[in-house]
Amino acid sequence: MFPTTLAGSLPKPGWLAETNKLWPQWKAQGAELDQAKCDATLLWIKAQEDAGLDIVGDGEQARQHFVHGFLEKVDGIDFEHKVEMGIRNDRYKAMVPQVVAPLKLRGRVHAMEARFARAHTTKKLKFTLPGPMTIVDTVADRHYGDRVKMAFAFAELLNQEALALQADGVDIIQFDEPAFNVYMAEAADWGVKALERAAQGLTCTTAVHICYGYGIQANIDWKNALGDEWRQYEQVFPALAKSSIDQVSLECYHSHVPPDLMKLLDGKDVLVGVIDVASAEIETPEQVADTIGRALQFVRKERLFPCTNCGLAPMDREVALKKLQALAAGAALARRRYA
Repeated sequence: MFPTTLAGSLPKPGWLAETNKLWPQWKAQGAELDQAKCDATLLWIKAQEDAGLDIVGDGEQARQHFVHGFLEKVDGIDFEHKVEMGIRNDRYKAMVPQVVAPLKLRGRVHAMEARFARAHTTKKLKFTLPGPMTIVDTVADRHYGDRVKMAFAFAELLNQEALALQADGVDIIQFDEPAFNVYMAEAADWGVKALERAAQGLTCTTAVHICYGYGIQANIDWKNALGDEWRQYEQVFPALAKSSIDQVSLECYHSHVPPDLMKLLDGKDVLVGVIDVASAEIETPEQVADTIGRALQFVRKERLFPCTNCGLAPMDREVALKKLQALAAGAALARRRYA
């Protein structure tokens, strides 16, 4: 009961990349960098296991950014001539690559880290990929001229890699779609359809993660402007409930999301965010268990997976580790309370 997992990313060690940054620069190159990525992956797998997590991931240690780590292996994208673009409905600016030709995968994308992670844990392994709508919102289009057409082009590539990851032994493939909380009407329409195209043919567990963003200042400012009730989930959850996706990962703790919106996901596993990624304050096991208890009013026990609100990449490494420990300890307390 209450299997624990994380949303995806974890902080990179200082010897691998810059710390406390969402877009860190690597500290090495070539074969040395590949080895450092594997070392960091192994470090965090062990840390997750020691903390007591039930489902572990690679922590996205081999990726500079959760979207661009995938795009680096896609032909048709110009990384040499990046342009500034507003991200998430112009919430913040970023230098992004440009799509300049038909999209095509340049071989495998995440084979190294997925196979390495699979070889070094016997626990269930989750691997994350960016969702097609979020990719579209993180690149400049100079070729397709149509967001939907480009999203489905990316969905086909994501599907190729997802099927290969499944063959690598990955148990859960999660697509990250923070854009679903920004373009809600489009998400409920073509966004979910593109997501299902990305997951087509998968027999492993599939998940989608929808949050209010990393704990960076631009996201914090945006949240503060959303008012006393955050009802963005209300528009997309019904479409997801009807979809083929198995699990939905959402933000809960320290948010203004009405918990009763989780009722809209009846029939799905719900990954309930019980760890705040926008604060360095460490949750107590009691706080985690209390959040699980509130979610149980709307989610069946066997469907509830305690999780982090979002990725922990920009955080201090020691803070992230203590939050993972709190996640596991809180879930253990909840098992005793609500068994």
